[in-house]
Amino acid sequence: MSPEHGVAAATALTNFVFPNDLHVHWSLMIVLYPYITGIVAGAFIVSSLYHVFHIESLKPVSRYALIFALAFVAFATMPLLNHLGHPERAMSMMFTPSASSAMAGFGYIYSAYTVLLILEILLIYRPTLVALKKTSTGYMQKLYGVLTLGSDNVSEKSLALDHKIIAFLAAIGIPMACTLHGYVGFIFGGVKANPMWATPLMPVIFLLSASVSGIAGIILSYILIKTFTRKALDMDCVRTLIKFLWGCFILDFVFEMLELFSHYYMATHHWHQLHALYFGPLYGTFWVAQVGIFSVIPFVALGILSLVKLPDGVVKFFGSIVSLMILIQVLLMRWNVVIGGQLMSKSERGHTVFHPEWFEKEGILVSIIIMILPIVFLFLLSKVFPFWLDDDPAANKQSV
Repeated sequence: MSPEHGVAAATALTNFVFPNDLHVHWSLMIVLYPYITGIVAGAFIVSSLYHVFHIESLKPVSRYALIFALAFVAFATMPLLNHLGHPERAMSMMFTPSASSAMAGFGYIYSAYTVLLILEILLIYRPTLVALKKTSTGYMQKLYGVLTLGSDNVSEKSLALDHKIIAFLAAIGIPMACTLHGYVGFIFGGVKANPMWATPLMPVIFLLSASVSGIAGIILSYILIKTFTRKALDMDCVRTLIKFLWGCFILDFVFEMLELFSHYYMATHHWHQLHALYFGPLYGTFWVAQVGIFSVIPFVALGILSLVKLPDGVVKFFGSIVSLMILIQVLLMRWNVVIGGQLMSKSERGHTVFHPEWFEKEGILVSIIIMILPIVFLFLLSKVFPFWLDDDPAANKQSV
């Protein structure tokens, strides 16, 4: 064989992709699914920092964080249902479970966590709902009657019992929220055939990124809602949230880099394929966007906001900008893991490409709609549950 033929053959082999690896089957819906559940878990942790660990500076957002989590958990399964060819069969996973199925386990964890979240919200808001029931009329009065769980008793003894139950629910809710999202990383980490996913660090990375996205979501929405409604911000609360965001992001970013560097250091027979992936089709979304723009810049900015005494206006403006950048960073991380992991061919001699369409079943437009729906639901919830203690007719009777 001539040298020219040898070069041509080597080039062909370098880009060899098996036919069943040409298409990315887990597309945008599977990117959004862990993204939404991560926001839910992170928001619940913010609330628990006050209700369980008694960080008083987070009291202004402790109730709002639960409503925020409820708005997103209501749509957490929508990407999965849209991804399924027959979404009506989804309940079969619950009715005929398999002990070895991680997805069946998710069904029970998600259901239990949603019930716990709703119960905690109803108990925390019970004095408020009782007061609103007395001042409302028509359908709203009937709705508040249902939400009060049939009890108008707001005596000190009754509220003290509520507070004990709330603390218990918040305490057991923390491991449930961590399990809710950590299991997603477990599913990816358990795919041994994929060298990018098969790492024990995957559940940890997913859980840390969930905490980061939830805290960032609370900061951004809190600042925006207060600003557009022309109400005063509690800057001590904002600064505390920023410090927690920085601490969680330090761990998140470090573990993301450790996962990559561990592949590089071990230099297994898969490394040449991972190297071609990270410095090939994922170079822009991973190195430039996720690491360079949306990790390094927020990392430094959060450090300055946390360590330097800055004016309230500066903290408010840059806190919201950095929080938005963090939310984009976590979305990019989900994209690079879910989509990037599927670009590698099992031939280990090439990769495929993926370009999402706008108007397909799991396309960009549908993804945007799914991300807007929790925000719309959050607005509707604001008509029933007062977010802030300043708007609460029973605030003087509560300590939660």
